[in-house]
Parts: sequence; C-alpha cells; structure tokens
Amino acid sequence: MIRFNADSTLITAEAGDAERPARIAGIAVPWDTVATVSDGQQVRFARGAFDVDQKPAKLIENHDLTQLRGVVDTLVDGNEGLEFEATLADTRASRDAVALLKAGAYDAVSVGAHPIKFTTDPEGVMTVTEAALVELSLVAVPAFKEAVITEVAATVPDPGDEQQEQDTDNTEQEHEEMSEAKIEAEPIEAEATIPTNPIIFAQKPELPSAVEYLSAFLKGGADFDRMQTRLRAAAPDVVTNDVPGILPTPILGPVYNNFIGNRPVVDAIGARAMPGGGKVFIRPEVTTHTSMGIQTNQNTDLTQGTLVVTDNQVTKNTYGGFEQLSEQAVDFTDPAILTVLLDDMARIYANQTDDVAADALASGITTTRPFEADDVLKPAVWAAWIAGAARTILSSANGNLPTHIFLNPESWGWLVQLSDDSKRPLFPQVGPMNAFGNLGVTEAVGNAFGLSVVVDRNFPADFMAIGDASGFEIYEQQKGAIQASNPAELSTTLAFRGYFATLMIDSSKFVKMNLTA
Repeated sequence: MIRFNADSTLITAEAGDAERPARIAGIAVPWDTVATVSDGQQVRFARGAFDVDQKPAKLIENHDLTQLRGVVDTLVDGNEGLEFEATLADTRASRDAVALLKAGAYDAVSVGAHPIKFTTDPEGVMTVTEAALVELSLVAVPAFKEAVITEVAATVPDPGDEQQEQDTDNTEQEHEEMSEAKIEAEPIEAEATIPTNPIIFAQKPELPSAVEYLSAFLKGGADFDRMQTRLRAAAPDVVTNDVPGILPTPILGPVYNNFIGNRPVVDAIGARAMPGGGKVFIRPEVTTHTSMGIQTNQNTDLTQGTLVVTDNQVTKNTYGGFEQLSEQAVDFTDPAILTVLLDDMARIYANQTDDVAADALASGITTTRPFEADDVLKPAVWAAWIAGAARTILSSANGNLPTHIFLNPESWGWLVQLSDDSKRPLFPQVGPMNAFGNLGVTEAVGNAFGLSVVVDRNFPADFMAIGDASGFEIYEQQKGAIQASNPAELSTTLAFRGYFATLMIDSSKFVKMNLTA
C-alpha cells in the first residue's frame, strides 16, 4: 500500500437557497508534485498542463461513471495547482454527497485524465505537460495529498437532512490519507496520442470479503455489477519481477570464438603425408652430386664422381589435448557443448602445429643479411636487401631462386606502408600500374617484389626471410577427435590429436634478416 499523508482540510459551508445549486471548490492537481501510483510509476503535472477552457468534465464519486453528481464548470491555472469549482446536480444522491462533504467523509478529490504529452526522466518520473481532464471524483483519500476540497457551498437542504447540515457546518476535521493509483497508459519519452483509457489518480480498492461478495451476488443487478468492477480494480498487477520462474533466458548462437586457427606457414609450404608405421622415418637427401667433365682423349676415362645420399631422420611428434565432460554437461547444454569444444580444439591444434612449423623454419635458416633498423621504411633499401638475398640463394643453392617472403606482423607492417617519393603506396590494391606488388591490411596475403607474402604471428620478433619453399618440409597425419566413456564417473573424455613433424632439408635456399640498430 502506497501511503500519502494529506493535510487537514477546513471545509466551509455557506447557506444556500433553492435558486442556487450546491458547489464545491478546491485544488484538483498540485503542480510539480510527485505521486507514486500502484504499479510503482511516479507522476507529476507541470503547470499549464490542463486547458482551463476545455469542455466541462464530469463530477462523480469514486471514479464510478454510473455515480454522476455534477460537472466541473470552472478551471483556474493557479499558483499552487489546478483550481476548480464544480456544481452538483439537484438530486438525492448529490444531496447525500454534500452531506458527506460537510461531514468530512469526503474531503478530497482525485482526477481521471488523458495524458497527451509527457516525458519520462532517467529516474523514471513521468512528467505530464499536456492533459485533458476527463472526470473529477469525490474520494476519501487522494493520490496527491494536496488535491483537497477547500469549500462547500450548499443549497437549501432536504427537511430530513436540515439538522444534520446545521450540526456539521463550519467544522474542522483532520484525516490521515493513503492512496494507490494505477496508470493504464504506457509512459514513454515522446509525444503521445490520447490513449484509450484515462489515467486515474485514486486509491486502489481493497479486495472484498467473502461476506460482501455473497451479499452482492444475492442482490444481483447493479450491486453485483459494481462488485465485479471492484474485483477487477482490486486485482493485483503482475509484472516480470513477480514471475521469474517462467521467464526464459534465450541463447543466441552460435557461440562466439575470437581465436583464429589459421596456419599461414603450413598452408604456404604444404603438409606432406607421413608413413603410417614407425616413430621415425627416413627422408633421403642428395648431399654430394655426381661429377661431369670433358673426356680428354678418346678411349680415356670420363670424370669420376660419387653420389652421396644422406638419410635425414624425421621424428613424429604427437600434439593434442583432452577435456573431461560430465554427462550432465553433454545433456543439458544448448548449443551442445561437444560441438563448441571440438571447434575450439581444432582451432588450438591448428595454431599449435603452425607455431611449431614457424619456429622450425626461423631457427633452421642459417644465412643472414643485415638490415638497418633506421631503413625499414625506405623502399630502395628493401629492394636492395631482397635483391641481395636472392643473389645469395641463387649462388649457394645450386641455381634456386626465392618464391616466398616470410614476415612477422611487425615487419609486415613496415612492408605494407612503404610508399614512393610521391607518397603513393608501393603495393597498391586498386588499379596498380608497374607496381612492385599488391598488399592490403584486410588480408595477410599478397605479393611483394614478385614474392608470395606469408604473414604469421607465430614467427619471432623482427623476423623477415625470403626463400624457396621447397627447402623446408612439413609432415602431418591428423587424427582428429576421439572420445571414451567413463561409466563410473558418468563422464566422457574427449581428445583431439595429430602427428606432426618438420624438416629443414635445404637451408641454403633461405636468407633471413638480421636487424641491426
């Protein structure tokens, strides 16, 4: 129950006559006063929110339009709030209402209004800047404690009520008020059209007792209709905080995984199949070639040579990992944990094996060529370095030439930003003419100085090398996933593995950068 403590109200009665109907006056809505209604919404009216020249609103009792008592024929935009004067019709019910007013049973009013323009601030308070007054109700407890009746002017009373009215004239009564109101319009921070139902700032009625309900049921007719209306009005509001047990929490798949399992080195070199048997296999290599020479004289011996083939031994290494999953984790998860886990295992396996290949390639290159750190953004120096390294490979690798340039992200960044003297990219992607290649930051591949670019984050820092990819070999047998059940633990062990090996079979086909200060 939301409670409001209303100020004591002095009700003054004036003698009336048959010519003058009963009137009441007071404040219908105070300006800039926050009231909290039954669903927790806080509301206030800004001054000027109501059109004082609007069509007269209805005067009723307890927001029941079947209990018409008169009209609100005067509205004044006062300093403290919306002041009103209302005229009561000359009916028995209206005279009863006047008696209750003068007795102090009714000492306040509550409004039913259509909000037309309103905003909601960050604290959730709804500020109404334009509204239409639909009806004004006589109530015992208002939503706004300042919404009070300050004056009652009565007509000549009925004979049976004369003594009662004389006894109650010019009395003071103090009341402790409490109110709950319900907003049936949706508060949004925007201009709004008039909603179907008005906002009613009034006390939320209590649920009737069983005796009251049965009594109204037996009477039937209008009494039972009013009872049903009371039940609907008193029914508790149900919000999401009241039903957390049936609110679903949807999952939007697929599961996001930011780990990129690319293998730039493995993809550039290519993975060869390895023999099925044995832990170690032999990769033969010609290390001493035959000899050829001129025959000095007929019937004389030719040049004698000795072919030497070395047995390079390659050891298979196993790479992999495993996870143990409970049966409940497998059964209860959505999306299925097995799919998520296998995808991640494949990504990590790919990166791990590529890291092995990148490290083996970098460490297996023995020939270096210096590169000044101050020259990393000078295109001419790059061209000279690559030409010199290619000459070294051609001279020492039995006539081979480089096919690839291998870079770590830092050295790739230097290469991408190279530009000529006119600040034009050295490796443009769009409309290149007589360019040295094409590179872009959206792809870690391309061509530079006629070499295929291989960028790999697994290379060591400041790494750059050029070479013939055939001088480095990679072997792999992917075994994929395997699973085993553990009945005693109600779990499943899932593993992902593969055999992987590398061989620098000809280091003379590569030259790497030696970055100097």
